[in-house]
Amino acid sequence: MFVDAVQIVVLALVQGVTEFLPISSSAHLILAPAILGWPDQGLAFDVAVHVGSLSAVMLYFRQEIARMTIAGLGSFAGRWSPDAKLAWAVVLGTLPVVFVGLLGKSFIETALRGPLVIAISTIVFGCALWWADVTGRRDRSEYTVSWRDALFVGVAQAIALIPGTSRSGITITAALLLGLSREAAARFSFLLSIPTLMASGVLVGRDLLESKVPVAWGELALGMLVAAVSAYACIHLFITLVARTGMLPYVIYRLALGFLLLWIFL
Repeated sequence: MFVDAVQIVVLALVQGVTEFLPISSSAHLILAPAILGWPDQGLAFDVAVHVGSLSAVMLYFRQEIARMTIAGLGSFAGRWSPDAKLAWAVVLGTLPVVFVGLLGKSFIETALRGPLVIAISTIVFGCALWWADVTGRRDRSEYTVSWRDALFVGVAQAIALIPGTSRSGITITAALLLGLSREAAARFSFLLSIPTLMASGVLVGRDLLESKVPVAWGELALGMLVAAVSAYACIHLFITLVARTGMLPYVIYRLALGFLLLWIFL
């Protein structure tokens, strides 16, 4: 239950921005209420902002999605194009997180939700992002991703089920280690988020339908809209600027955030 619209807007902004930046949305969603003294936002809100983020990434990549869908269907008739290969790479990259999520959902939601886990994950995988950015060749596009590459990034995405890891952060890290450019790593990570967010929305939505808690549809609509707009702007700015900024600003931010969480919760 929200106190007012300010809480809805702030948390939706946090979710929309941090979902696609490599800085861990889970760390921010635990930190914001803790600092501001707000209660847990609830399951319904999580569903709404996930739908907002999904809407943003699908709108931003609408042309790529259309090409990949048509080409992917054409692959069944033996017509293999770069778009078809990319479509299947996204499918393959999604399988590990679905498998691990289904098997480990209850363990992840109980044993790994603590602030200490989030703080350590934020720091450790922030350092991994820096290492990948420094050592990666950065000379490949997302259209060169093989099935082995896709599974490698997919396994990394499954690790992101650990809170604090950052789904976008670890998939970009894996893609950079494979030699993708910063822009290509970001684009592949964002395309990979689409089926993942869909699956997450379905699972959490199912839990919401089974819940007896009343749903405040107006509040959820506001949260979804704010998350969608902020996520769309974040995707555009990140892809536009990442070649120039590199990953160091996000690494520094992650380290500062991780140590702040340790200071607050230890």
